[in-house]
Amino acid sequence: MAAITGPSSISVRSRPHQTLALSRANGLKPVSLSCYGRSSLSFGLQQRSAQLRVSCAAKPDTVDKVCKIVRKQLALPDDSAVSGESKFSALGADSLDTVEIVMGLEEEFGISVEEESVQSIATVQDAADLIEKLIEKNKA
Repeated sequence: MAAITGPSSISVRSRPHQTLALSRANGLKPVSLSCYGRSSLSFGLQQRSAQLRVSCAAKPDTVDKVCKIVRKQLALPDDSAVSGESKFSALGADSLDTVEIVMGLEEEFGISVEEESVQSIATVQDAADLIEKLIEKNKA
């Protein structure tokens, strides 16, 4: 289902593995997207530069596994509030903790995270998105 919610944004919800095609909106070229198991896709148009920004949320199961690993690595109580929006620094993680978290994620998901990618991980959601990206890349 797609809905245009004003002159500058589009939001789309899709079922897993469904391919979506969007036609012209605000003078943009047609766009085709695939949703690989993600629960939703969201789009935002920036009027200044007429760019389309796509944000894909990782599967809830992936986010939950990342939260579990973060709790374990940081020795946080099981009932501590850790969610996709949680920043590692706000949870008390320093750079060494972040490296240990990434090592735990690599082991759990059978992936290898390059050093440059580690620098871009600030939140649980960032980690979950990167994991799914690497898993998809490995499948190809």
